[in-house]
Amino acid sequence: MRDQAQALRATSPNANPEIAVLIQPIRAVELSIIVPAFNERDNVAALVERLAVALRGRAWEVIFVDDDSPDGTAERVREFARSDMRVRCIQRIGRRGLSSACIEGLLSSSAPYQAVMDADLQHEETILPAMLDVLVRGEADIVIGSRYVERAGVGDWQQSRVRMSRIATVLSRLVLHADLHDPMSGFFMLRRETFAERVRNLSGIGFKILLDLFASSKEPLRFVEMPYQFRIRHAGESKLDGQAIWQYLMLILDKLVGRFVPVRLVAFALVGGFGVAVHLAVLSLLLHLVQVEFTVAQACATLVAMTSNYAINNELTYRDMRLRGWAWLRGWATFSLACGIGAVANVGIASYLFKQDATWVLAALGGILVGVVWNYVATAIFTWKSFGPR
Repeated sequence: MRDQAQALRATSPNANPEIAVLIQPIRAVELSIIVPAFNERDNVAALVERLAVALRGRAWEVIFVDDDSPDGTAERVREFARSDMRVRCIQRIGRRGLSSACIEGLLSSSAPYQAVMDADLQHEETILPAMLDVLVRGEADIVIGSRYVERAGVGDWQQSRVRMSRIATVLSRLVLHADLHDPMSGFFMLRRETFAERVRNLSGIGFKILLDLFASSKEPLRFVEMPYQFRIRHAGESKLDGQAIWQYLMLILDKLVGRFVPVRLVAFALVGGFGVAVHLAVLSLLLHLVQVEFTVAQACATLVAMTSNYAINNELTYRDMRLRGWAWLRGWATFSLACGIGAVANVGIASYLFKQDATWVLAALGGILVGVVWNYVATAIFTWKSFGPR
């Protein structure tokens, strides 16, 4: 104890010697494993146990970042954390998204080496020590668990999912700055400074954080791809769905044009284009089949198109701020009001430009541009930010 007090005074001259005797040397964490989770309660125990076996003799911790899972994933993690200081829980309220969860988890760690892996036990935790050794020896900035190199595999994937993965890999070449075999991998390990140097350039969209890291790197990353066998999910359901595909496309788009225009605005405009098709379809149906008077048919078509635009934007463009229940209805009211004002602005600007001798095409495009920008800004502020989760 006396030696500890002297050591403490040497590093901190103003420290109280009486406090020094209470301080016990604790081995610093070498590796933090970030595990984004949503409805993964039944996988927590098995993952912690497997990590303990695979990383025996290493100083490690696992940080579960739970997006407020209704199945009680966060509480299950806390049960382990109360008896094992290597287990930590970050519970996010009102926020969703695998990439953003990984970013928050990585930022919460002080370990010199950080890994990302899924909670469903599909990633082969037994290769974590080998991945760590590569980084410790300074042979790479990032080590990637790859399903597409020699001695690796994707398990019992259906052919449709294999094709989907291959297509996504091809699309990644549009923004990727490295010749990776598996840029879609969600299993990797990197140096803390490697992440810290790039975090402010990350999009945080969707679920492909590895692709985001490489696409956000101004300098090429030194990487090693390590083979592993992708396993079947231990418990629970896959999160891969149509919305995940949409978010992946938004990530690619953000890396292509995000420096010039917000990707949400692009998505908002794409949904608006779909709304035009909905409007024309409803209008044609009411005029020719139901034989409603044009003004009534136009009003009904406008309301249906506005509602469909709102619903789609709520599910896709603003998925991380989705409105539900009464908030959904209040959001719909403000969305409709804002878009109504946008329609008036559209007509007004177009008419003004046409009177200034602009061609009818340029006048129309000018009105549409003003209308879209107004609708985007107004609804972002008064619909989703006002009524969205806090």
